[in-house]
Amino acid sequence: MTTPSTLNLANHFLIAMPSMQDPIFGGTVVYVCEHNDKGVLGVVINKPTDMTMDVLFDRIDLKVSEGLHSDVVNEPIMFGGPVQDDRGFVLHSPGGRYSSSLAVTDEVAFTTSIDVLEAVAAGDGPQRLLVSIGYAGWSPGQLEEEISRNGWLTVGADAHVLFDLPIEQRYTAAIKLLGIDPLMLASEAGHA
Repeated sequence: MTTPSTLNLANHFLIAMPSMQDPIFGGTVVYVCEHNDKGVLGVVINKPTDMTMDVLFDRIDLKVSEGLHSDVVNEPIMFGGPVQDDRGFVLHSPGGRYSSSLAVTDEVAFTTSIDVLEAVAAGDGPQRLLVSIGYAGWSPGQLEEEISRNGWLTVGADAHVLFDLPIEQRYTAAIKLLGIDPLMLASEAGHA
């Protein structure tokens, strides 16, 4: 029988250790949206797909407002994780009322309903957003076990890293939040 974890990593980054050779999670940063007794739900924030927002809008038949900035329509869609990889998920700055949304913090919300994308296409969506296909999920105790085996580093999330930094800088920036140089990470943990 397992003891329920008191660890709550909501609004944290999970940073894959350099030794992680997993083809899905190696080299990734995951933003944790929810962590409770049912498990963990997060979104990979640094693994772009070849799809962009304009392609997504076209696939779901959303007409894009004339005034929508080109940087929004050219933004890549992230591979959020292997769970429900046929559905879209949106991390965004709070604001607006969407039918299926979770306020993670004052700076980050997680929405699974299409109305947030309709607002973005109309030009009045959230100011900051990251759209993913799929999400990452762990059953109760599974992530804690992976952390204890030195699979992940954890650090409080920073919305600037999540929304503002170029994708290729997010892994290094997340590690630097710990106050360490990424080149100094060892691939093996020492246990006394």
